[in-house]
Amino acid sequence: MAKKETKKAASKSLADELKEKIAREPLEEEKPKSNSKVKIEDASDKEIQEASEKITEKDIKEEKKLVSSKEETLIPLEDYIKCAVHLGTKVITPHMRKFVYKRRADGLAVINTLFIDQSLRDATDFIVKYNPEQIYLACKREAGWKAAEKFSEVTGIKVFTKKYSPGLTTNLELEDFLEAELTLICDPWIDKNALNDTVKLKKPVISLCDTNNYTKGITKIIPCNNKSSKSIGCVLYILAREYTKIKKLPFNSVLEDFTGKLE
Repeated sequence: MAKKETKKAASKSLADELKEKIAREPLEEEKPKSNSKVKIEDASDKEIQEASEKITEKDIKEEKKLVSSKEETLIPLEDYIKCAVHLGTKVITPHMRKFVYKRRADGLAVINTLFIDQSLRDATDFIVKYNPEQIYLACKREAGWKAAEKFSEVTGIKVFTKKYSPGLTTNLELEDFLEAELTLICDPWIDKNALNDTVKLKKPVISLCDTNNYTKGITKIIPCNNKSSKSIGCVLYILAREYTKIKKLPFNSVLEDFTGKLE
């Protein structure tokens, strides 16, 4: 009996072990430079964008400590950090708590990069079960429009950026009615119309989720910064690259096409 339990424990992935550890332990807090307490009020999209642009070599070194040298990621760890994919908001919902391992001195939560990488692998395994015409992506946030359009270009998956009309996939009488088997969204709150329609149809939903998101109705969560253009671009680039690779579709893009130039 003891041997079986040992084997079972050994079979757990590093990401699973970290997730259990984080669930048990309180968040690690970085001390602010001043003596004043950090106010936990959520940051605006602009503040997140600005913080995303200020990634330093120190940030990269700190993240590297968490990843085993044997652990291979879908893209170099430095690219994840430069795109600030790991940078959350100041608010952490109970739904997203398990993905966060610490809070920075400025109050922003930090998502474990291993969880992001593993969730992208899981999402890819799920998406490849469907053909491009069976999927659509909703991204109402302006920061993700460029990446969403590039994603559509290279995968053939239909994309809704500026607007998704409620009932588009549920009301047969609409002229632009769309029938789909899988929905991808960039934010459960901003893209709630697409989420609600898909839930009504009892179809699967894959969503980019930040630390301030609630995840009810979502089938697969991709924990990440869904406020920054570079972060959204990085996630969509990986999904597009892996999807086209498995589906044996042409793919000639690079990360910069989705995110812009990385400093």
